[in-house]
Amino acid sequence: MHDEFLCHVTAYGVCGGERIGVPLGTYRAPTLALALWWLRDRANWIADRLDPQPEAEHFPPSSLVPVADNVPDVPAVLRVWCADDGQQDLVADELAAGRLVRLAISDETTEYELLAESIDALRMQRVTPALFLPVG
Repeated sequence: MHDEFLCHVTAYGVCGGERIGVPLGTYRAPTLALALWWLRDRANWIADRLDPQPEAEHFPPSSLVPVADNVPDVPAVLRVWCADDGQQDLVADELAAGRLVRLAISDETTEYELLAESIDALRMQRVTPALFLPVG
């Protein structure tokens, strides 16, 4: 069983013709349950920022407008993922088996990536047979 997990959330966009990643958070989870909780929490956090309630006090009147029907609904996809027990079980199984988990969802300007991996698996990947070179 893998005991610790490294979780990242990153937003990617294009600036000046180059793909740029903006870190939105990192968490070293001491348990699988906390890794899953953090991923769901960050997914909801992104969804809430992309799809705020128009009546919220901190938005000036008419500052939020609907988008076209053909624009991918990133907040809805993230919320559905968070509420899907089957998807959560799948993520848990993959992480417990030491595999990298990546959830990526895009709209027309930005890709949002949630990533988690076992710290133990990362350590095991680093342990490869040593290459001995003759000295002198």
